[in-house]
Amino acid sequence: MKISAFLAGALLCLPLTQALAQSDFSTVEERMTGQEFRETGLYKLTDEELAALNRWIAQRSLAEGQSLSPAAAGGPAVTESGEVVDRRGLRDDSDERPIESRIVGSFSGWDGDTEFVLENGMVWEQTDGQRFNMSTMENPRVTIEPGFMGSWRLQVEGYNARVQVRRIR
Repeated sequence: MKISAFLAGALLCLPLTQALAQSDFSTVEERMTGQEFRETGLYKLTDEELAALNRWIAQRSLAEGQSLSPAAAGGPAVTESGEVVDRRGLRDDSDERPIESRIVGSFSGWDGDTEFVLENGMVWEQTDGQRFNMSTMENPRVTIEPGFMGSWRLQVEGYNARVQVRRIR
């Protein structure tokens, strides 16, 4: 009788265990360098296709009993609906890994009140009054790195100038 109660309890906990493991899931974008992501052609996938691939990898990893990367804890996670959620740069977030993405559309610098919309869905705004003009670029690659006391600094590839930013979405 005690064994059946134990098994019933264990079976009830299984979905919770799987959900917890999925929250620590390291997405394919995180596992690869930007160059590997491009060379494999995965950059061509739509957001929906990429989410489906990440769901498939997460489900297969759980089914085969593979341990998922603990390094992803607190970083981007895949929800049950397959949405990739990256909380880096938002309040109460301790994940301070650099963020690499691209600015959506034409970009020619910042003017003291600039909003940066990234292709990964993040939106950042300038927090200092600096101005920086550069040649207009289409979808330039950017890196956002953590700074002192919870601040973040954005840099456009090919330029040494950095601007202090904070994430708003």
